[in-house]
Amino acid sequence: MMQQRVKEEYGIILDFLPHGYSNDPRPMHRKTPIAQAMGKDHFVLLELIPKKGQFLQPYEEVYLGEGKRDKIHHILGRLPLSKLTETAKHELEFVVKDLVKKKESEFVKFFNECTPINTRRHMLELLPGIGKKHMQEVVQAREEKPFTSFEEIRERVKLIPDPEKVIIKRILMELNEEDKHRLFTPY
Repeated sequence: MMQQRVKEEYGIILDFLPHGYSNDPRPMHRKTPIAQAMGKDHFVLLELIPKKGQFLQPYEEVYLGEGKRDKIHHILGRLPLSKLTETAKHELEFVVKDLVKKKESEFVKFFNECTPINTRRHMLELLPGIGKKHMQEVVQAREEKPFTSFEEIRERVKLIPDPEKVIIKRILMELNEEDKHRLFTPY
């Protein structure tokens, strides 16, 4: 099965290295500034080369799409979680949390529309802390009436782990390649 390539329109800066990576053996005048970022739509980790003279800040939103980019010269490529700087790793959870909050309706839609993966396992069961019992309660509750918010999921499904935190944990697991199944990130 061929993986579909996704393109990010915007990225959130996790870390900016104005003098490139410290472990780069090239002389200082040959090093390139590097930015590590997370795509806003698909949670893709990216390595970016800023335009000359740009100084990027953590949490800054930058345009990565087609056409004229104001701050980014080009995208070097995808970045594995293991290659993130310590600063980027530290900021990652805050950025994911913020993006999940902003996209709450999309994730609530996931709770309303997700389906079984196979005869034994449901997509909901891939979320940390959600087993068969919670999965059945969610499916039963959404059949009565679709959910409209994370708060409503918590109110209508007894003892379910916080849906927002569960989504954040799942995205971080996928970025860390802890599971072959992908719910929220590509590849």
